[in-house]
Amino acid sequence: MERTTCVIAGGGPAGMVLGLLLARAGVEVQVLEKHADFLRDFRGDTVHASTIRLMDELGLGEEFRALPQSRLERIAFPDPAGGAAVIGEFTRLRPPYNYVAMVPQWDFLDLLADAGKNEPTFTLRMNTAVTSLVREGGRVAGVRYRTADGTEGEIRAALTVGCDGRTSVLREQAGLVPREFPVSFDVGWFRLPRPEEGGAVSGVQAHIEGHDVLLLINRGDYYQAAYLVKKGEEAALRAAGVERFRERVATLAPEMADRVRSIASMDEVRMLDVRVNRLRRWHTEGLLLIGDAAHAMSPLGGVGVNLAVQDAVATATLLAEPLARGRVSSAELARVRRRRWLPTVITQGMQRFLQGAVIGPVLSGERETFPKPPMVLTRRFPALRKIPAYIVAIGPRPEHAPAFARR
Repeated sequence: MERTTCVIAGGGPAGMVLGLLLARAGVEVQVLEKHADFLRDFRGDTVHASTIRLMDELGLGEEFRALPQSRLERIAFPDPAGGAAVIGEFTRLRPPYNYVAMVPQWDFLDLLADAGKNEPTFTLRMNTAVTSLVREGGRVAGVRYRTADGTEGEIRAALTVGCDGRTSVLREQAGLVPREFPVSFDVGWFRLPRPEEGGAVSGVQAHIEGHDVLLLINRGDYYQAAYLVKKGEEAALRAAGVERFRERVATLAPEMADRVRSIASMDEVRMLDVRVNRLRRWHTEGLLLIGDAAHAMSPLGGVGVNLAVQDAVATATLLAEPLARGRVSSAELARVRRRRWLPTVITQGMQRFLQGAVIGPVLSGERETFPKPPMVLTRRFPALRKIPAYIVAIGPRPEHAPAFARR
């Protein structure tokens, strides 16, 4: 049996940012990540302006900007009349935080891990999966874990934080059940080779044709492609075969017609079960859940990473002092949820609106693009494009690095 002050389950953006910030406050913290490394495809790779600002506040801005990345500078949808209708422009925000960075998540997490190594109270344990909670005297007192070689152990902690995603083991163990909201689509992720120089789109480009929606995200030497599928139709999509899928992709994006052969089989199309949910209560005695473990986000807007990071900053800001004392009360844990509740509700509300007004109607054939009124308004009054840009890039109630974590 081991002991620490705070144990964090999950080495994603929320877990790594929280671990780094608490360590900079002098809190002994261990982050447990079940994989051997961070190198996995099709994770959230959008780093929003408020998170970029956080990197500067933490003294990591130079290292962050050195990572391989592309910039997303606008939000646009196909216009049936031709071209693209620009709904939001990040360039209208105050520089230097006037864009969204498309950064491979493994590079971002490696940057945070390297920063953590400089803090004597920070420990990152890879190949270590949390299997269950440890309870003592009616409260959560830590976790049990299993390493890749089968070794099992137990870590006791004053606070356990679940950052283990939408299928959170700790949430299930604690008996906390999220409220689920209806979702009309899933996403099939796959790769396409990037065209020769001069033919590549930047940022994110949407293609809509009939009932089909395809998004292309420029990753430098390839495109990460997202094909939207109505809920319940994955089996039919796979049964139709890879040749039919290639035809759909080529029809949606004719510039990719000579590259769809790179999709060797439907096994290369990885389906994300899109869910939108949130807990009413994010804690029990000795346990706090943040990020996707507390509120699963749709990929619409790519805001999941940013919201999880903001949760982590709020958690460190509110709980570093109680953790330094060695015990966190239930009332102190509840403050995290109160602080992050409204941003969560607003962000999910935006995603649910987009689903109901755009994605659902397009997939059912009722609509061909974004609703016309916002398109007309933003065309006539370009200054209005700043509003959706701010909501996406900065978000409601952005968090700043606490003084103890700044460098």
